[in-house]
Amino acid sequence: MKAPIWIKGRAAVEAVPHRFERDQRVQEDDGWPVDDETTLVSPKTVVSEQPAGQILTRNASPDIGFDLSVNPYRGCEHGCIYCYARPTHSYLDLSPGLDFETQLIAKIGAPEALRRALASPRYRPAALCIGSATDAYQPIERLYRLTRGLIEVLAETRHPFLLITKSSAVERDLDLLAPLAALGLVNIHLTITTLDPELARTLEPRATAPQRRLLTIERLARAGIPVGVSVSPTIPFLNEPELESILAAARGAGATEAFSIPLRLPWEVAPLFEDWLQRHVPLRAERVLARVREMRGGALNDARFGTRFTGEGVWAELLRQRFRKACARLGLKQSRMAQDFSQFRPPGEGGQGALF
Repeated sequence: MKAPIWIKGRAAVEAVPHRFERDQRVQEDDGWPVDDETTLVSPKTVVSEQPAGQILTRNASPDIGFDLSVNPYRGCEHGCIYCYARPTHSYLDLSPGLDFETQLIAKIGAPEALRRALASPRYRPAALCIGSATDAYQPIERLYRLTRGLIEVLAETRHPFLLITKSSAVERDLDLLAPLAALGLVNIHLTITTLDPELARTLEPRATAPQRRLLTIERLARAGIPVGVSVSPTIPFLNEPELESILAAARGAGATEAFSIPLRLPWEVAPLFEDWLQRHVPLRAERVLARVREMRGGALNDARFGTRFTGEGVWAELLRQRFRKACARLGLKQSRMAQDFSQFRPPGEGGQGALF
């Protein structure tokens, strides 16, 4: 029996085994005819609550422009098929496929955990990013409001931060973000991978629509918040032809900065993405994968520091040149805002009243 071509509202179609499983299950044709265009009902999203422990994750990679990250959720309902965070669900004994999109974890008490971390006598302010792994403004944020709580703590302590999201839900927190921006303490990037709503619908099925993200950039910029665009990942022959168009659209909406990372396919992401290609763009599948291998030293992923975010080879260099030239033409900066740590006040010293 063949697997369905897609599940409405989901990018993955099954709970593929993770790399730590001992038993492997293989789907076999049972002889019964199945319509290849079958669309199954999407499984419901289930959220588990987990007490937040150590909320700050320290970055050891020289490729990343921040030192600390905060992620209030594990798993992501946006369901982007290319997401490099999918393999983290393997550590939970859950599938990086459908489970990553439907079996979510909310870190209850995350704002309080952040306050404790910042109050530690050993803490020294460092470049901090919210939403580096999974989107801090995914749909369950409407209920749990953990991201808003984190921003309230950062506002109280005047701690600078970078925030990356695909969601227009960030507009809810303009009342917090605008005063922080006036002090030079916040920088936001909207990820826009495509301007094609049909491609977005299957590539990142529950993320905000591309045109709506452009409107979010406009509203953030109008509120005086430094806002940039991430055209990541760039996927050869899929969204890569749109690179210049996306940058131009974001600049027109008010973005002042940009960055872009070529597609990388670590661990279980590789077979998930290969399966997605065969289901949605089968005639381009081999061509896309061949070009990814060309940029990744003959493999689908290269985890080496220095190349994993840039790729290597002629095609990767051509992509970099296109990006640099487009940014120069549009007046988009390629370096993120320097963070000012001089205003930091540990919890209890000064306080939110000084900001608002």
